[in-house]
Amino acid sequence: MIVDDHPMLRDGVVGSIKRQPDMVVVAEAGDGAAAIAAIEAANPDVVLMDLQMPGIDGVEAIQTICRKHPQVRILVLTTYVGDAKALRALKAGANGYLLKSAMRTDLIDAIRAVHGGGCHIPPEVATQIAVHAVGEALTEREIAILSLVAAGNPNKQIAWRLGISEDTVKAHLKRIFAKLGVADRTHAVTVAAKRGIIEL
Repeated sequence: MIVDDHPMLRDGVVGSIKRQPDMVVVAEAGDGAAAIAAIEAANPDVVLMDLQMPGIDGVEAIQTICRKHPQVRILVLTTYVGDAKALRALKAGANGYLLKSAMRTDLIDAIRAVHGGGCHIPPEVATQIAVHAVGEALTEREIAILSLVAAGNPNKQIAWRLGISEDTVKAHLKRIFAKLGVADRTHAVTVAAKRGIIEL
């Protein structure tokens, strides 16, 4: 089953799979909710899941599918190299992670690896996960503050929106900078977005 909100991408994947004598596409869905609704009737062995979709996103859909259908193997299809997104997907229950830029060369092998009980993680994503594995993760409050910083809000506005003092915002930002290894707000936003911690 293919889950992606871009019909052209789904068509490309269907075309690749049709050429395999031992594979068939049993269903397609344009978002997480449609995927969850279709999975019962489709009964796929492998689900190819995008992460960025309207409504129920990929991570939430993965969690639901894994809870209700633990036998289904899930391969994430994404444009994100960032370690935070990959970790969220893998912790939710995904068995593999494939960059859309590598689909043309690696898609079929990745499907076979995941279907066979293995795991598929591209080296560049595995490296990012390893590099940041020892670092301290940002808390939900820190991510909320950084998202507001990314949207262009000054400290006073962030404090007002979150119902905290400006000094508390400054203290959070200091911890965020230390955790991300950066010296200022702009660099913090850039690094967090690249790693998939926040959305721009």
